Amino acid sequence: MSGIYIHIPFCKQACHYCDFHFSTNLKKKDEMVLALAKEIHLRSKPITEPIETIYFGGGTPSILSIKDLRFLIDEVYRNYIVVENPEITVEANPDDLDNETIRQLANSPVNRLSIGIQSFFEDDLQMMNRAHNSEEAKKCLETATQYFKNISIDLIYGVPEMSNEKWLQNIETALSFGVPHISSYALTVEPKTALHSFIQKGIIPQPDDEVAQEHFQILVDKLSENGFIHYELSNFGKENYFSKNNSSYWLGKKYIGIGPSAHSYDGKNRGWNISNNSLYIKSIQENKLPIETESLTKTDRYNEYIMTGLRTIWGVSLDRIEQEFGKTYLEYLLNQSKKHLEQLLLEIVKTSEVEMVLKTTKKGKFLSDGIASDLFMLNN
Repeated sequence: MSGIYIHIPFCKQACHYCDFHFSTNLKKKDEMVLALAKEIHLRSKPITEPIETIYFGGGTPSILSIKDLRFLIDEVYRNYIVVENPEITVEANPDDLDNETIRQLANSPVNRLSIGIQSFFEDDLQMMNRAHNSEEAKKCLETATQYFKNISIDLIYGVPEMSNEKWLQNIETALSFGVPHISSYALTVEPKTALHSFIQKGIIPQPDDEVAQEHFQILVDKLSENGFIHYELSNFGKENYFSKNNSSYWLGKKYIGIGPSAHSYDGKNRGWNISNNSLYIKSIQENKLPIETESLTKTDRYNEYIMTGLRTIWGVSLDRIEQEFGKTYLEYLLNQSKKHLEQLLLEIVKTSEVEMVLKTTKKGKFLSDGIASDLFMLNN
């Protein structure tokens, strides 16, 4: 069992681009913490494998008190075998990270911060409706880097009317703090978000895919120059600073998702909790797990491996495809890959005496999700 993900479904305010499950009503926060702790206990019964990572995501986990975070971490330790020195990550927003909070976090079991910066420019933050300002972003990093070695920050590119020069300034500002990990995503327009509404009304321009691709290449080149390894499509880390939690997802390891809307995976089945805070709490109080599950077919598992594998530096092992899924799947994969190999978007690399791996090239990396969809097996 690679890890436990704990979803904290609360935020101070709604970012215009976000479609994750959260509430800005904090009245049920204390009840939610107790329900999360109880689900941690309820889900522990069949688990004997050690936990390697604990990850607080959201929402905004830094909205919880240090006491609440410690309580939930202690609950994991009470109910599971935990490896020595697990990676324990808390996603945090800069406006929650004053000096005292950072100091308290550093004195807790938390050993990794993932800070949602998104941009160091005031106009971008206002357009996104972020709760922090540029000064808070810089100030929290100045302090956090004094207490934590393992820090990741989030940045968003492809923002409407963001020039290449401005995007490069964002990257250079991030690098100036010496953080060892950066996660960076293209601004996407999700249905039913405020951003989607603003674009439809002409208040904000539609993001431009060509601009996003230019920003992506600037990001890849600049971070590579500064010693970062581009180990997953949206993730860059210095050596020994890859996210263990996220890497486990991409490598197909098992994990437990705690909290409303959280997903779980046991190698063969995928489950997801109800996306409603009140119903989640009620169900847990009644000792019922509010989870739906589906059994993944061999084709489902093949398609997931293709999707995750092509996003990473580890690629898709042709040997694993043959052993786990059979020759028919391998032949299909190689046939579907032909045009992408000819266009130099994919390559087959020999990684050992016996292993051949299908990977995206630098040219194909930005297009990896679209390429993966071409390699999916359908209706088999």
